[in-house]
Amino acid sequence: MITGLVVWFLFINAVGYLVMAEDKKRARRRSERIPEKNLFLLAAIGGALGVLIAMYRKRHKTKHSSFVIGIPLLLFLNAVLYGYFLK
Repeated sequence: MITGLVVWFLFINAVGYLVMAEDKKRARRRSERIPEKNLFLLAAIGGALGVLIAMYRKRHKTKHSSFVIGIPLLLFLNAVLYGYFLK
């Protein structure tokens, strides 16, 4: 179970980072964007760390209070849940 959880953690955070980076690229090109609810969903299902890292490395969504507050809260929730399941 621990191996599966570690694989999930790495996978979902990589996906979260890549999706945020792609949304930033689309924003620059003024093309169709990825809905914010999808970004929050990725963070909620375990990818908050990847989303948060991309948020600040790519300077994307850092002026949106819902992201500045919500993603760190989801990261805390992720940490609690990962900690619980790794016990």
